Amino acid sequence: MIGDEYDLEHAVQDELRLAEAGRPEEELGLPIADWQFDPTDVQRYEVGLHTLLDAVEAEHEQGP
Repeated sequence: MIGDEYDLEHAVQDELRLAEAGRPEEELGLPIADWQFDPTDVQRYEVGLHTLLDAVEAEHEQGP
């Protein structure tokens, strides 16, 4: 079980790094029709990843 939590924690961290590496603010300078994604959705996704990461880390600290 601990290995699964460790893998999940690293997977979330990797996904968070990718999400943070994007530049949703650059989309705001383009016409809406040219947006590849909604910058607000990106922000929500990052918040969700941070929440998930916090939960995984808290569970990991508590142990079995």
